[in-house]
Amino acid sequence: MSHYLAIVEDTGPETAVGVWFPDLPGCFSGGDDVETALANAREALTLYSEALADAGRAMPAPRSVAALRADPAAAADIAGHLIALVPFEPAAYAAE
Repeated sequence: MSHYLAIVEDTGPETAVGVWFPDLPGCFSGGDDVETALANAREALTLYSEALADAGRAMPAPRSVAALRADPAAAADIAGHLIALVPFEPAAYAAE
């Protein structure tokens, strides 16, 4: 099982919580609270991988936390945010 690093943006009780993945452009999710947003993030990973598979493309390999912190753009995104590792089973959604 792989894990993708998710950036969780929680700006307060009056707004939804957003989740997005630095390794997966355009893959994002949200929810009314952090727990719901992270549960929805797992579904977002599945839908993203299915869309890639339909296009004949493979899911990009997740980078480690250390690799993301070494990337200046990703490090800037990570700074000051809650991060989470969201599990994903890549074998189930490999490109054909």
